[in-house]
Amino acid sequence: MKIQSLFAAVCVMMALNACVVLSPKKYKALLAQRDSLATRTTNLEDERTRLMNDTARLHADIAKLTGNYNDLDKKYGALDKNYNSLNSNYNASNSKVSQLSADLQKREARLKEVEEILRKRDEATNALKEKLQKALLGFQQSGLSVDVRNGKVYVSLTDKLLFPSGSIVIDDKGKQALKSLAAVLNKEPDINISVEGHTDDKKVKNLGQIKDNWDLSVLRSTSVTRYLTEVEMVDPHRLTATGKGEFQPIDAGTTAEALSKNRRIEIVLTPKLDELYNLITK
Repeated sequence: MKIQSLFAAVCVMMALNACVVLSPKKYKALLAQRDSLATRTTNLEDERTRLMNDTARLHADIAKLTGNYNDLDKKYGALDKNYNSLNSNYNASNSKVSQLSADLQKREARLKEVEEILRKRDEATNALKEKLQKALLGFQQSGLSVDVRNGKVYVSLTDKLLFPSGSIVIDDKGKQALKSLAAVLNKEPDINISVEGHTDDKKVKNLGQIKDNWDLSVLRSTSVTRYLTEVEMVDPHRLTATGKGEFQPIDAGTTAEALSKNRRIEIVLTPKLDELYNLITK
């Protein structure tokens, strides 16, 4: 609009010039004004071209920046999703670690409790062994031994200490040994007692109602159990009588000495572990 106005003014002036005689000074002024207008017109055209180019460049930059923004927005969305996933996994892992840590602490606490109970059991077992060794000291030369295996006290009495050959009737010497044993057991009510009969692998001969080594081991075991409960008044609820026959020898040899070792009564004494059992089954 400005350019058109300028041209209109020039035309008017030229029309006036056609009708009016101008002085040289005014004529030169008009020429200078015309040249100035032409220059300004050229400058305006150049500026218009430059502005159009800048506008096109800016549109291209905007389009490029918009594309970059969209790409970055997509990447941000993917990163945000990945972050949420990682954060969820982290929270789950952290929760699992906390749970495992709590479980570990509980297990360590239970382990300490079990170890303490087992320590007390071992102390009680060793103390019981010492008491029995003192009480049965006079019989240890006659085939009696006391030892500890797997947290239990084993009092082993050879058959010659308890029974005449091939008999299930306890002799006087055997009764004295069992009497000394019962004196200790009656003072230790928290001890479970298992009486095990054992034989050698020689077949039973001419023993009447006793058919084999199973019978012999069981009947000798029950003879000892009856004596302890009926004569020495050991609580029968604490006792178990079993026969092992020839199948758990302590000496695999075939000599008379080896066979003699295998013919025995083993009285197995086990401290009651109710506290431990209750702890394990929690």
